[in-house]
Amino acid sequence: MQTEDISKPDLLPVSFSTFSIPGIRFAAGAFREVASAAKAFEGVHTALIVMDGFLVSSGLARELSGDLAEIGLEARLYSDFSGEPKLAHARAATEAARGADLVIGVGGGSVLDIAKIAACCAASDEDPMFYALAANQLPKKPLKKIMVPTTAGTGSETSATNIFTGPEGKKLWIWGKETKADLVILDPELTISLPPHLTAWCGMDAFIHAFEASTNRNAHIGAKLYAHEAMRLIAGSLETAVKVPGNLDARGKVLLGSCYAGVAIDNCGTAVAHNISHALAGLAPVHHGLATALGFEATLPWLVEADTIDLHAAAKTVRLDNAAALPAFVSDMMERCGIVRALPKAFEPFSAADLAAEMRAPENQPMRRSTIRAISYADIDVFADKIMSLPRTL
Repeated sequence: MQTEDISKPDLLPVSFSTFSIPGIRFAAGAFREVASAAKAFEGVHTALIVMDGFLVSSGLARELSGDLAEIGLEARLYSDFSGEPKLAHARAATEAARGADLVIGVGGGSVLDIAKIAACCAASDEDPMFYALAANQLPKKPLKKIMVPTTAGTGSETSATNIFTGPEGKKLWIWGKETKADLVILDPELTISLPPHLTAWCGMDAFIHAFEASTNRNAHIGAKLYAHEAMRLIAGSLETAVKVPGNLDARGKVLLGSCYAGVAIDNCGTAVAHNISHALAGLAPVHHGLATALGFEATLPWLVEADTIDLHAAAKTVRLDNAAALPAFVSDMMERCGIVRALPKAFEPFSAADLAAEMRAPENQPMRRSTIRAISYADIDVFADKIMSLPRTL
């Protein structure tokens, strides 16, 4: 196999663009600054808090509502949902946001996606399906948005992409700069309660975001700055965050890495591992981070055969000699973080052919096309066989 000379410096691309990055505040305890940040927005009188039921039961919503009331802002709450975001959730959040001036999303990627969609739809009085798959232009003046992630995985707080499940059970997306946050608040204290297996799944998702954004066909030097730092932070701290949940230093590095990875995919997108994870979600409920990790491990040995400068640069970022060492490195990281290679029992009725069909679906085509190595239908069949041969025991 011919190998590229990786001793040569990267050549600057002919052209590239980087998309806007929201203001970001990072600090342990930064959650207590949300109310003052809300007050700083001009013309804000009413805020909708979007938060899942678990966090509401922890008292977090009561604390934030009290902080907002103290500075004279009316607080509403939408929390009637759990799991992956669905059309019904986006619609209900939109209804709750009508008449508000600000939406504050506090939670994982699903919560933040719902909050951002609601901020746009409430401003235009349109249904989320009106904007699905970029069918129509988003409103130019959405409600103001503050995003506060409590998991370190999706990077939704900095992204213009918002995922939800449509009426036919398929994953749909709403994309546009109008959905992006006006302010991101990163508080590692909020991630401490995340269970070890979710910490591992989310962390791997963030690592893969950074890897795919820096190695796919859309990769450019403007985003690699964030992607490579994200990989370094997550690879160096995820195991500690999983095994020592109270370690704020590790938690903070993984959270910041996830945020930077979100910036990277906002600019360059994802690739084959996300093609698989979205396809899996089209068959049955599965945590996005787990599905992406399984897809990444299954395809990485094939991918690194592309032997590109970008793949070698990603390897160097995590202190490996070359791209050929990446598959073993990733498998070892997953092992050390306790990730069980298995699918939920809900996948029992489905075959490799079912997964392959979902991978070929039009909505998953952009992720296939952005992969640095061309994916044939035969490749899809091989990947689907690998994934669907996993035990279905979760």
